[in-house]
Amino acid sequence: MDTVIYSTHKFEKEYLLKANDSKHNLRLLDVPLTSETAYLAKGAKAVSIFVNDDASAPVIEKLSEAGIRFLVLRSAGYNHVNLEKAKQLGFRTARVPAYSPYAVAEHTVALMLALNRKLIRANNRVHDLNFSLDGLTGFDMHGKTVGIIGTGQIGAVVARILYGFDCKILATDQVENEMLKEKYGVIYTDYERIYKESDIITLHVPLTPATRYMICNESISKMKSGVMLINTSRGALINTKDVIVGLKNRQIGYLGIDVYEEESGLFFEDHSEDVLQDDTISRLLTFNNVLITSHQAFLTDTALDNITSTTIYNLNCFENSSSCENEL
Repeated sequence: MDTVIYSTHKFEKEYLLKANDSKHNLRLLDVPLTSETAYLAKGAKAVSIFVNDDASAPVIEKLSEAGIRFLVLRSAGYNHVNLEKAKQLGFRTARVPAYSPYAVAEHTVALMLALNRKLIRANNRVHDLNFSLDGLTGFDMHGKTVGIIGTGQIGAVVARILYGFDCKILATDQVENEMLKEKYGVIYTDYERIYKESDIITLHVPLTPATRYMICNESISKMKSGVMLINTSRGALINTKDVIVGLKNRQIGYLGIDVYEEESGLFFEDHSEDVLQDDTISRLLTFNNVLITSHQAFLTDTALDNITSTTIYNLNCFENSSSCENEL
């Protein structure tokens, strides 16, 4: 089946070709899907998109006009897709529901450790031949209280890892995980207690109208002074401008993010020769207690294998007009 792959990155190209094994005619494009690039899909039956591609209603209408009937996501999240419009126009849409919860969970804990032990600052100092330890004091993870907001596949793995550090784990989710409670001592509670008691808060929920800007001035004011805040889920879970205020008044002591609400057109690209136009992330970069990675938490060989193989499986299902367990 003729398929246009938008936002093809160098790191995934070999995995896509290997998983496809010449089953489908893949047209690999490095440009994102936008209203201006939708016409590039003309002549294909399917398109595959990444996390920051635009699959809003106007774009889907243009894809439909170009003859596209199948939309295959290379991501678990689908908040960038107007599913209502896709269904209205007869599209079949599928995602990659799980690729490697371990990859994202391990990156989450890596952010905690790097921030706590100030590893980036320490490394930079040593490369400048500065071997002073002043200003590098961290804290023991042992005995600290961690609040996990969302205990789906990723949040559950985070809990299991932190159990190994002997952390006290508080959590909240619509569905309580009995195994986490029984085996790892996870205590399910409400947001109020998590904000009040947690030394570290980590977010693992999808972006919905209910969760958008769940971290804002109001919630930050309820947190422990000096709290560590980690977000490897979706950028718009936090109001970045409110978080900057929290960093300035030291209510937030550490911030680790792998996602950013305005990351489209910024993350996944080399802007080293450009003048950064985003004043908000520019401000974040001035804090020495902020660690930002550019949406790389998923980036392991295992995850890429799973993402690409599931993508090709979804294309196979659509081409054969068969049911697809990953269909939205």
